[in-house]
Amino acid sequence: MSRVVVIGAGLGGLAAAARLAAAGHSVTVFEGADTVGGKLGLLERDGFTFDTGPSLLTLPAVLQQVFTDTGAPLELPLSAVDPACAYVFGDGTTLTLPHDAAGVPAALDAALGAATGTAWQRLHNRSRRLWELVGEPVLRRPVSLTAMARMSTRPADLRVVAPWLTIDGLGRRMLPDARLRTWLNRYATYSGSDPRRTPAVLSVTAFVEQEFGAWYVPGGLRRIVEALAERCRELGVEVHTATPVESVSVRDGRATGVRVGGRDVTADIVVSNADAAVLYERLLPRGAVRGAQRRARRMPRSMAGFVLLLGLTGREPGPAHRVYFPADYDAEFDAIFGRRPVPVADPTVYVHAPDDPALRPDENSEGWFVLVNAPAHDPARGVDWDEPGLRERYSRHILDVLAARGADVRDRIRVLETVTPADLQRRAGAPGGAIYGTASHGPRAALRRPSNRSPLPGLYLVGGSAHPGGGIPLVLMSAEIVAGLIGPSGTSPGSSDESRATVAPSRPHRRRST
Repeated sequence: MSRVVVIGAGLGGLAAAARLAAAGHSVTVFEGADTVGGKLGLLERDGFTFDTGPSLLTLPAVLQQVFTDTGAPLELPLSAVDPACAYVFGDGTTLTLPHDAAGVPAALDAALGAATGTAWQRLHNRSRRLWELVGEPVLRRPVSLTAMARMSTRPADLRVVAPWLTIDGLGRRMLPDARLRTWLNRYATYSGSDPRRTPAVLSVTAFVEQEFGAWYVPGGLRRIVEALAERCRELGVEVHTATPVESVSVRDGRATGVRVGGRDVTADIVVSNADAAVLYERLLPRGAVRGAQRRARRMPRSMAGFVLLLGLTGREPGPAHRVYFPADYDAEFDAIFGRRPVPVADPTVYVHAPDDPALRPDENSEGWFVLVNAPAHDPARGVDWDEPGLRERYSRHILDVLAARGADVRDRIRVLETVTPADLQRRAGAPGGAIYGTASHGPRAALRRPSNRSPLPGLYLVGGSAHPGGGIPLVLMSAEIVAGLIGPSGTSPGSSDESRATVAPSRPHRRRST
């Protein structure tokens, strides 16, 4: 039985721990925070309960498979989000998209004018082939130059992947309506990136959301973490919270354990759910893996987020997910990724307003999660989110922006809590509060993202800062990849070739509420 230490009890760390324990390993998890979950946090105030992390689940089959593969099916109910989202554009136009892809063209034609549905359908059909090329072969397997090269030898596939195009460029080529291009560009932010620099291949995110639907867990997405933590307990995983790992131990050129609380904990395998930059720059000895450490320092951070958690008096009907776009979307990315980043003056505002009785104190109230994209916390070269008064000023500004766009809740506020990028850095160990680790900029972005198998033998990476990226389904895929690379207890980690380094995933499928 191999001894495995997992650094961090975020979603990726817990999923990897469960998979490895089910494969016969002895697994211990060390988490620096007082609770498990990482960015999938929870805040309770005056009877209101808020998810402080992701608010939407896509590809539910990936979540379901984690539980099936580790002993028993997922017991959490999943409810379809319908309508999926309402978008309010800078000109005041409102577009409400349904849960089902079949209804999207009609919704587009009704809101944006004839032919926009046809343009979207062409993009969706193209993205279906893109998903076939990158879904299983790339996202659910270790980073592979061979897989990338194989696509480049087939002209038809190369035209679909289009490494020379950005998401913004793809939209300009395929979507005549500027509002529909704005809608597409927003999907670059799902990886914390600028659509003008994000490879067009990541437009597949839009396809996934429309094709497989948007989903919610009644009671909040935090329940996913709680269910995974319970599965870990059932499998005998030891989870220690409030126990930060100080360093990764290295001997004779391989990882041999971790140092915790001034003592050494030996292990045959170390799996890091810490941000890759934290692992390579702080936890490993200097020079242990020079190339990876140098690359980690050079990688651009993803955008961060500024969050308002609002407990409101009264309830107003409407879609659970709402996006309020500015008139000039490009200016948002200039502010975040420019030479001197600044808080966005006229930001896109995302609102999650779930109609969930479990999250509110009474029937005359509702809770809103409000998110705007923001530069990472960087006092030396950008924004110091701990600057006195900035939190309060920017909170008021966001509420004013919402009011100007038709969603004035300023006189209904009973609870107001903020989470700045600096707060997220402290709570979740994300450098600068960068939600997705590194930005996906440039045609080689997928190859530059830290790989799941580190250059140091015995050390593996899981979570949103590693391949294949951030967001619930991709983080769960990274855990699947790591478990496949390590293999069952009694086998030699990494002995299998990359074509077998996965847990034979089933294809994502559509399911209604369970």
